[in-house]
Amino acid sequence: MLRLAEPTAGDLSAIEAEWPLIDAELTVLDAEITLINAADHGGPSPLDWRRLRRAEARVTRVAAELATRPAARKAVA
Repeated sequence: MLRLAEPTAGDLSAIEAEWPLIDAELTVLDAEITLINAADHGGPSPLDWRRLRRAEARVTRVAAELATRPAARKAVA
């Protein structure tokens, strides 16, 4: 029987610190799914494309914010 170890406090802290980026990436995925589904209904609208661009910009912005945090640099070093 395989037993998985419980996440440590450090693991949970790292996930919490990265959650804004995870959330932003999930928003991109949702926008991409909307584009795929729109293909069956006459194609994506300009609003669908705008939603994707805004979601991608948010990922870039959040990733840059995380990269400048002192805690993020310590974890990488």
